[in-house]
Amino acid sequence: MKILIKNGLIVDGSLNKPYKGDLLIEQDKIKKIGTIEEKVDIVIDAEGKVVSPGFIDTHSHSDLSILVNPYNEIKIRQGVTTEILGQDGISMAPLPKEYIKPWRKINSAFNGDNEDIDWEYETTQNYLKMLKEKGVGLNQGYLVPHGNIRLEAIGLENKKANITDIDRMCQITRREMEGGAFGLSTGLIYPPCVYGDIEELIEICKVVAEFDGIFIVHQRSEADTIIESMEEIITIGKEAEVKIHFSHFKVCGKNNWKYIDQAFELLERAKKEGVKVSFDQYPYVAGSTSLGVILPPWVHEGGTEKLLERLEDESNRERIIKDIQTGIPGWDNFIDFAGLDQIYVNSVNMDKNKNLIGKNLIELGKIRGKDPYNATFDLIYEEENSVGMVDFYGLEEHIIKILKRPEQNVCTDGMISDNPHPRLYSSFPKVLGKYVREEEVLSLEEAIYKMTKKPAETFRLKNRGEIKEGNFADIVIFNLEKIKDKGTFVEPKQYPEGIDYVIINGNITLEKGKYNKILAGKVLEGCIDGDCNN
Repeated sequence: MKILIKNGLIVDGSLNKPYKGDLLIEQDKIKKIGTIEEKVDIVIDAEGKVVSPGFIDTHSHSDLSILVNPYNEIKIRQGVTTEILGQDGISMAPLPKEYIKPWRKINSAFNGDNEDIDWEYETTQNYLKMLKEKGVGLNQGYLVPHGNIRLEAIGLENKKANITDIDRMCQITRREMEGGAFGLSTGLIYPPCVYGDIEELIEICKVVAEFDGIFIVHQRSEADTIIESMEEIITIGKEAEVKIHFSHFKVCGKNNWKYIDQAFELLERAKKEGVKVSFDQYPYVAGSTSLGVILPPWVHEGGTEKLLERLEDESNRERIIKDIQTGIPGWDNFIDFAGLDQIYVNSVNMDKNKNLIGKNLIELGKIRGKDPYNATFDLIYEEENSVGMVDFYGLEEHIIKILKRPEQNVCTDGMISDNPHPRLYSSFPKVLGKYVREEEVLSLEEAIYKMTKKPAETFRLKNRGEIKEGNFADIVIFNLEKIKDKGTFVEPKQYPEGIDYVIINGNITLEKGKYNKILAGKVLEGCIDGDCNN
């Protein structure tokens, strides 16, 4: 099939100035750019519209959902044509068969759960094979998660890895990188990743570096000890000679906003010392994760079953409250930096708890007739630690400061639930509508670069992220005067406006705002010895 896009304002992703032109797509590639008069199958008139490369979401949590519903309409409707799975050190693979049951409970807080899929795939290679067999709506890349590696090598216990353990983790990492992963992810506030120390991570990252992979990290602190946390990651980058990428970069809590400029200085220092460093960001002053993160790390030791047992003990609850109120060194205390009144329940599984969605922890306590701490512990217990939350951590001026940094690219960090964070539906349109058109924080070409070519280069996505002859035909056509996010924290499940067409590998998946239910994506695989198979 040949598709001709005529008269569009081409923003090619490379920071070049926008220019008027035509674009010829043949099969899955961009065949020609310029003034084109040629017989084709489909003509799209893009007069008055922007023609851009497809957006790349570098932090996604669609890992399990696309095995159940591979079409991924939510992401496509905001212009995303490629996303990177395996985030925060907790995902689908590797997964030894003996750990399937406890790991499903841990993984459910990030990626959901489902009884109908085959959980016995064991490795990244087999997980990616499942995706290929089922088909994918948009392009999917995968990171091997540190937590899964540690699970296979050590289990769920809080244990310092010895030389034998680290050697085993390195072997697993090499196998998973050879199986198609683009790099390593970790979430150093989440068990079992939190139990890993800097020596362990340096050695694992040395293996990742052999493949020219990338180390993506939800660092140990985005709050009180963010500077020490960043220094740890930069040291790993230097010692392992691995590229580092901070997930959803931010500084949480009013007592810690003073560290923002110091954090930027660390980024500059790292680059001067030869460390390749980047980060992604969603454009909201509130984050979203599992409500279980309010519990100190010791509560999570041994997995979900042990956590639930500890919540049954009144003395444990008293200790948890004391730890929250007084603090524990090296732990991001969400209640401390956000406040009980700024943490909201946004997803539950049980019908009897649906009335709690949208309530903060103080309101939760009043509804349950208890103090907010014990009311929250009860909810976590009832839901077996599968409760989602939204926490308000920052200011709009901080969003803008971070958005303008040269290391930044846009992401969603979208977690799928009945009442998700609006970033799942709206991150990319929000940047274009609010920060480009309305507030002029970024130029159009800067914003598109941060959504396309920059993340493609950061994650080594071959022949994507730029409108260029010979590249894959991942294209978004949108109206800059109309594009806007619509999702709110009260009503997040609203598709954005202003995106007319989305083309993935030469297939029209969104046409005049109407979604065509097709599996147009490809499963992308990392590079081995410079040979990219994506």
